[in-house]
Amino acid sequence: MNAQHTGFGRKGWILFAVMAFVWGITYLFIKEAVGSFSPPAVVAGRTLLGGLVLLPFAIRSGALKAAWRYWPWVLAFGVVEMAGPFLLLSHAETQLPSGLTGLLVATVPLFAVIIALLRGDRSVLAPVRLGGLILGFIGVAVVVAGPGLFPHGPASIVAIGEIMLTAVLYAIAPFIIAHKLAGVPSMGTITLALFAVGLAYLPAALLTQHDVPTLRSTISLGLLGVVCTALAFVAFFALIREVGPVRAPLFTYVNPIVAIALGTVVLAEPVTPGLLIGFPIVLAGCWFAATGGRLKARAVEPSL
Repeated sequence: MNAQHTGFGRKGWILFAVMAFVWGITYLFIKEAVGSFSPPAVVAGRTLLGGLVLLPFAIRSGALKAAWRYWPWVLAFGVVEMAGPFLLLSHAETQLPSGLTGLLVATVPLFAVIIALLRGDRSVLAPVRLGGLILGFIGVAVVVAGPGLFPHGPASIVAIGEIMLTAVLYAIAPFIIAHKLAGVPSMGTITLALFAVGLAYLPAALLTQHDVPTLRSTISLGLLGVVCTALAFVAFFALIREVGPVRAPLFTYVNPIVAIALGTVVLAEPVTPGLLIGFPIVLAGCWFAATGGRLKARAVEPSL
């Protein structure tokens, strides 16, 4: 990807819109899937379906063979990017609205900034970025302190902790890619990681799945695996090729809007004053913390 990217062309905007929608609807599908699937079953189904979709392409391109040579770091990536987050999100959404989940996951750039600081990146201490970091966490406090967001009491508080831990893991994953898997074909890394995670969760999925899945949950799980996992990764890398790695991740600032809108319309989830006030504060904080307020600032590659 050495070509110069001057901005979003027609194809770039189409891919941008696809990604903003596809990873925005992920939280709706998770919420629907956990209605009759256990969280481990959701993880196993999502990853194995995604892996099966991508497998022919990974084999044909030779990417799977290339990724296998780096299997310890591919597995590490799978644990941080998929095994932990997918289970945490699935369990959290048994307690929390899907829109709130999507918004809190959008704090990934805040934790990425903290990780960069711990790694010695002093640019994080720039006033605008530091102010954005503080502003983002203030927004989170406003959102979670709002009334009506804890229908299950302490269990809801634990679920919020699970989502924030997911954001931390998503912030760590790009550093593994950048420093340990930079030369490995992404298709092979993703496919191998999906199968590893799916097979690891399969026994737990079989042991914890006691209910007969509903048709609605089954369809949601299928869409989650095929659309929001396999095809989403393909579209994401196509977007990177089209507009470059700096502009491509900007769609993550639209994801929470999609998640909240769908949660409200489809699932009749409440839109509380805390959510309305905290939502723009969180997004503004993430933007300034990650970019310093400049479109061409170095961005952190996000994940779903």
